[in-house]
Amino acid sequence: MTSSQNSDLTATTSRRPKIAVLGSINMDLVVRCAKLPTPGQTISAGSFDEIPGGKGANQAVAAVRAGGEVHMIGRVGDDGFGNQLLQHLENENVNCDGVQVTGSSPSGVAIVAVERSGENSIIVVPGANGQVTVDDVIRHGDLIRQSDVLMVQLETPFDAVEAAIQVAKESGVKVILDPAPAITLPPTLLNVDVICPNESEAAILTGRSCDNIEQAKKLAERLHELGAAIAIITMGEVGTVVHDGTQTMLIESHRIEAVDTTAAGDAFAGTLAVRLAMGLSLPEAIRFANVAGALAASVAGAQPSLPTAAQVEQIAALNAQRRTQV
Repeated sequence: MTSSQNSDLTATTSRRPKIAVLGSINMDLVVRCAKLPTPGQTISAGSFDEIPGGKGANQAVAAVRAGGEVHMIGRVGDDGFGNQLLQHLENENVNCDGVQVTGSSPSGVAIVAVERSGENSIIVVPGANGQVTVDDVIRHGDLIRQSDVLMVQLETPFDAVEAAIQVAKESGVKVILDPAPAITLPPTLLNVDVICPNESEAAILTGRSCDNIEQAKKLAERLHELGAAIAIITMGEVGTVVHDGTQTMLIESHRIEAVDTTAAGDAFAGTLAVRLAMGLSLPEAIRFANVAGALAASVAGAQPSLPTAAQVEQIAALNAQRRTQV
C-alpha cells in the first residue's frame, strides 16, 4: 500500500465518523453449558437466552458505541424476531433506513453454544439475510457514498457484498471486510482496504496453516498479495498481526479472562473502523480494537458485551501508561 493510501485511510476528522454496514441481522439463540458436546453426544445446558446478534448488526452496534454515526443495510423477516431486532437497533441509535422487512423469509437466527471457558460453536440459519440483493445495495447506495467507511462480512449473499464494495470504491469510501464465515473468496472480495480475519479464517482464506505468530505474519503478507491493502489477523490473547504493504507488525493484546468470545471479533472490527476514520494511526487503532475485543469477550452475550468508547479509552490509557514505564 502506498503512503498516500495510508494517509487517506487515517485522514483526521473532528466530526463523528460515518460508518455504513452491509450485513446480517440475527436473533441469537444462546445455550450455555459446561463443555461443548462432541458429535452424537447429548448434554444438559445451564441456561437459554434470545439475544440480538448477527455479525452485521453486532458491528453496527459496536461502531455506534465506539463513537460512529452508523447506517445499517440488510433485511429482517416480517415476524416477532424481526420486530425485536429492528427495535433493538434503533434503541442503539443505529439508523435502519436501509433495513428492509421481508415477508417471504423469516428473520435470521444463530444457534450459539457457549462453554464455560468462553469458547463457542455457532450454526447460522440465514433466513431474510439470504434475501439481501444487489438492488438493495443500489437502492441504498447513498448511505455508502456518504460514509467514511463501509463494513462488510460474509453472512449475506456475495453478489450484494461485491456490489457494496464497488459502490464504496467508486466513491472513495474505505472498505473493511470481516471474512466470516470464512470461505475461499474471489479476487473482487479480497481487493479491499482492510481485511481482518482471525487465525482460523486466515488459514481458510489462504489454504495455509496459521498456528503461530510467524505463520500469521506470512499469511498477512499473503492476504496483501491477494489484494488487501492492509491485512490484519486477530489471534486472541497472543495479539494481532498486521501487514500494511511495507512492514509486518505484532500488536500486543489486552489480556482478560474470557467468558464468551461470540462478539469479540465484531467489537474489534467496529472499533477499528471508527478509530481509523477518526484519524488514528494503524497501530493505535488496532490497540483500541484489541481492547474492545477483549472487553467483549469478558461479558456474556453478543451485543450486550460490546463496550463503549469510554470503557475502551480507560483501558487503552492504562495500557499506554504501562508501555511508557517499560
